[in-house]
Amino acid sequence: RRVHGGQALLYVMSGMYGLPSELGAGICLLIVFQLTFAGLLVLMLDELLQKGYGLGSGISLFIATNICETIVWKALSPTTINTGRGTEFEGAIISFFHLLATRTDKVRALREAFYRQNLPNLMNLLSTVLVFAVVIYFQGFRVDLPIKSARYRGQATSYPIKLFYTSNIPIILQSALVSNLYVISQMLASKFRGNFIIGLLGVWSDSEGSGRSIPVGGLCYYMSPPENFSDLLQDPIHGIIYIVFMLGSCAFFSKTWIDVSGSSAKDVAKQLKEQQMVMRGHREKSMIHELNRYIPTAAAFGGLCIGALSVTADFLGAIGSGTGILLAVTIIYQYFEIFVKEQNEMGGSVSSLLF
Repeated sequence: RRVHGGQALLYVMSGMYGLPSELGAGICLLIVFQLTFAGLLVLMLDELLQKGYGLGSGISLFIATNICETIVWKALSPTTINTGRGTEFEGAIISFFHLLATRTDKVRALREAFYRQNLPNLMNLLSTVLVFAVVIYFQGFRVDLPIKSARYRGQATSYPIKLFYTSNIPIILQSALVSNLYVISQMLASKFRGNFIIGLLGVWSDSEGSGRSIPVGGLCYYMSPPENFSDLLQDPIHGIIYIVFMLGSCAFFSKTWIDVSGSSAKDVAKQLKEQQMVMRGHREKSMIHELNRYIPTAAAFGGLCIGALSVTADFLGAIGSGTGILLAVTIIYQYFEIFVKEQNEMGGSVSSLLF
């Protein structure tokens, strides 16, 4: 409860919802209360799912739902926005049919529907679908290590080591690091505007049309993705630093997580021993050595691939963000695996799982 209240207070004081001096004390308190109550509600629903009244984690489900809602809204939003070219629909698909129906020059209408600026376009939507497909394809990459029972002769199976060994943990930790740094930087920048040292951490400016602050200088600027390829070409140093940061941080968090979460080679060997399972042709010590050949490499390289996919999604202009799309895809795939596992345990019937 205190953590939720403190985080909510930081978000409001940082100016994320507007300058506190302009909002007033009453509005600020209402926003803090709303954020705190929403956080507690999410935790309660998460506990409800973990008690057996649903599948998976409630927090993961809410994250995936929020990201998918953003994608659907950007594709099908009926909201109209008055731009310099006239009134346009916000949704990329609706805008596509509207432009074809209202413009006499169909080629120009198609070009605008695919490449229009400052609003979602069909290229953004196609990039999102492409990233979804690539991430799902990479989910199938794994190495199966043969293991057998030490107690029952003839009972053999395999231990899978996936490419994304730590799943979406690297991108979650990286996103948490960046978001907290953003909040601290915005709060300090609003209180000490013009300070040189605070400016090294981040310089913020209001974005046109979106109503939110974006980093335009300092460390936070180099940790944020370029908006598109043209921004990358204008400031290649920004792009290079961002790529190195994303790849390095995701690989580091993934490599560190296996030791923290109890999924390192030593921990896996201990779990197999407790289950009286051994690897074919290996004793306990040599089994740890064999697992060490795969697990740390899968964790580091998998984290690197997660970072690379996130960077690619950002550069392609996918709807939402590269981080958000990766979170959504990995969470949905985890739910698919849980659903299949539960279905097999209940006799392979979908109706028996649902009812």
